[in-house]
Amino acid sequence: MTTHFSTIRDMLRYAVTRFNEAKLFFGHGSSNALDEAAYLILHTLHLPLDKLDPFLDAHLLPDEINALLEVIRRRAVERQPAAYITQQAWLGDYHFYVDERVLVPRSFIAELIPDQFSPWVSDADGVLNILELCTGSGCLAIMLADAFPNAHVDAIDISADALAVARRNVDDYELQDRITLIESNLYAAVPVKKYDLIISNPPYVNSASMDKLPKEYQIEPRIALAGGTDGMDLVRNIVAGARERLTRGGLLVVEIGNERAHAELAFPTLELTWMTTSAGDDMVFLATADKL
Repeated sequence: MTTHFSTIRDMLRYAVTRFNEAKLFFGHGSSNALDEAAYLILHTLHLPLDKLDPFLDAHLLPDEINALLEVIRRRAVERQPAAYITQQAWLGDYHFYVDERVLVPRSFIAELIPDQFSPWVSDADGVLNILELCTGSGCLAIMLADAFPNAHVDAIDISADALAVARRNVDDYELQDRITLIESNLYAAVPVKKYDLIISNPPYVNSASMDKLPKEYQIEPRIALAGGTDGMDLVRNIVAGARERLTRGGLLVVEIGNERAHAELAFPTLELTWMTTSAGDDMVFLATADKL
């Protein structure tokens, strides 16, 4: 079989064909078969991820062909997300180690962090304590520590496995002194202190939607996705516990994906501010301490 392939161009065409035939779902970084195939090929061959064209006509060695065929098989047949195959995921300019113990990072909150939640946060240097609930791989905690230079981040997750992945990422970014990882069921083991920001991208997929998720999502930890009948099980507890843990001018920021209708039904008297992301104004809400 390997004799059918000579160059990276050959392998790229084959991968795109296999991915399209398999009707893969692209929701973990790439949006189409070509981009995903190029990423997997370049990563597997240890080539620069942003330079495909110069290598298209490069001839492949037999062991390189075999390695690429295995990667393509895992993606097309097993439907593994590309990030699990490469054990690497990107959010903006940040890259993180990931594996099957955590969700593949893809939070809309990540789009808001570089601007320090402006205009709602008027003094980024004055943000001293941040609580991130459901940290998973630790990606948002790392971005928060970078965006708010004077802040300490307490990053919480119920999963010891997820926290092991987060520890690796925190260590990679050398933020051990600024990020504390805590195994906790939401607020149960959170330190007794006040936070300027409480941030969370919790499990929020409703039960009906969970049953319809593409196989790529079903490979991810169910505990990190399933949010109960209306998707709001954890969100209700997050909102209920936020007021007593926020400073007077503190902010709660929660991602709820496509569940805006359920969120508004769950909190009919709460004044929610919907923040603008690349997916529109329905994915992330903000609530101020005085409104909670």
